[in-house]
Amino acid sequence: MIKRVHHIGIAVKNLKESTALFEKLLGVNAHITAAPCQKVTEAVFKFGEEVELNLLEPTGPDSAVAKFLEKRGEGLHHVAFEVDDVDRELKAMEAKGVRLIDKEGREGVAGQIGFLHPGSVNGVLVELVQPRKGH
Repeated sequence: MIKRVHHIGIAVKNLKESTALFEKLLGVNAHITAAPCQKVTEAVFKFGEEVELNLLEPTGPDSAVAKFLEKRGEGLHHVAFEVDDVDRELKAMEAKGVRLIDKEGREGVAGQIGFLHPGSVNGVLVELVQPRKGH
């Protein structure tokens, strides 16, 4: 079951410039973190305990975000929803006819993650997140 919006990911070409812009616009400071498992560096903006906005800069040309930027340019990359059990939710989504990118959860920055194919979800890349304890 979907619990809440966990975060929104925005693909950017220049993390330093984009972070400065969003800090100015939002009035919130970002925390910069490396995410080698996803081949990105992130600027994470937290809004209370509920929602994050993550700016994503690829660390190499073979990352999914680099390919996204090359094809589509900067902008909304994905919307992530928190779930209790990512494997169960992926199976449930597949049973509903949703095409999956990940058939089972894999390690992500915040915990176990899995992606739904945007072709099945009105062109939006959807991430399911089962957060690690304390994240």
